[in-house]
Amino acid sequence: MPTIFTRIINGEIPCYKIAENETCFAFLDINPVSKGHTLVVPKVETDYLFNLKDEELSELIAFAKPIAKAIDKAFGTIRTGVIVEGMLVPHAHIHLIPIYSDSQKFSLGQPKIDFTKEEMIEIASAIRNELSK
Repeated sequence: MPTIFTRIINGEIPCYKIAENETCFAFLDINPVSKGHTLVVPKVETDYLFNLKDEELSELIAFAKPIAKAIDKAFGTIRTGVIVEGMLVPHAHIHLIPIYSDSQKFSLGQPKIDFTKEEMIEIASAIRNELSK
């Protein structure tokens, strides 16, 4: 049975897509802990990040880098942090979490932030706009 991320990649479940190439896919987390919280996933369905082939892992990180920089530019972050936890969905993924202040908590266990559908569309658009520059 395909994971929820595979179903998102295949267009079976809607998402706020940021970017896609032949091997990777990025979209906003629907339970963000920070404005611009983005998930980056390989298109190949693998449960554990470190079970990816070396070239797949390299491609995933290289794909995530310009997205993180676009998040920084779009929202004026201090930087975008990375969390790889991978326990809730059995599909390797990287969390790109914008950090806005030195005192900001940096954890997936912190309270989620609610954004309207319109706000999520605007957030995704802002990141995509920076990516296209």
